Amino acid sequence: MSVVSDTERAAVPRSMGGARQSIRDSLVVAQRNLIRMARIPEILLFGLFQPIMFVVLFTYVFGGSISVGGSTDAGLYKEFLMAGIFAQTVTFATAGAGAGIADDMHKGLIDRFRSLPMARGAVLTGRTLADLVQTTLTIVVLAGVALLVGWRVHENIGKVILGFLLLLLLGYAFSWIGALIGLSVRTPEAATSGGLIWLFPLTFISNAFVPVSGMPKFLQHVAEWNPFSATVAGARELFGNTMEGVPKSVTGAWPMEHPIIASVIWSVVIIAVFRTLAVRKYRNATA
Repeated sequence: MSVVSDTERAAVPRSMGGARQSIRDSLVVAQRNLIRMARIPEILLFGLFQPIMFVVLFTYVFGGSISVGGSTDAGLYKEFLMAGIFAQTVTFATAGAGAGIADDMHKGLIDRFRSLPMARGAVLTGRTLADLVQTTLTIVVLAGVALLVGWRVHENIGKVILGFLLLLLLGYAFSWIGALIGLSVRTPEAATSGGLIWLFPLTFISNAFVPVSGMPKFLQHVAEWNPFSATVAGARELFGNTMEGVPKSVTGAWPMEHPIIASVIWSVVIIAVFRTLAVRKYRNATA
């Protein structure tokens, strides 16, 4: 029987608690993904093109044609629009999250992570945290562009920051949907397509770009119970971009009457459900 000296015992790292180890491992994976993003700046640059394009198109092409509160004033529409553009931007990051995880699976990187003594959920958590950092940078740049085209806020800085945090929480929640999609397909291309195809109806059947009152009755109910709509309405309220003549709800839907609380609830529920499903899928996919 071999005898282990005190020096050898000291050299062996103590096992960490489950939660502490999971946090540490998640941060290591997040750092790895952030370094990769820094080395490939095109990822961030191309991610900026689409939301900036939407801002310009909706502001200058549709801005004088869409009635908000009975007025077609382009200035009013800019304030109505921007919360929707911000929300669309954070949710469309879902496709990138799914494609990145699908790419890691395709290249066998996930299998290499499995060979390391690390928490199983850390790979996905680290990836989604890195995507959250990228989304935050995108939102900062997009907010600057919005100010340049005439968007203004009418609340104090604390509420404005809360509005952006509300948007980022939704984006983080949706990144877990992207993670599940990325684990469920065989190629990054399929993950990109699968990550976008359901987002278009989700974002357009909402209060993001036009008032819900102009939609058919059955779509009004869908739009006002849409978690995306709750976040848009909550951000508008925190930015001070609510409009006279535009009611909070045309169907009496609770999420539209209490959009900030509803947005937080929706986001937390989405994280709880899809993180559980994604981690389970990860374990099964790499078993």
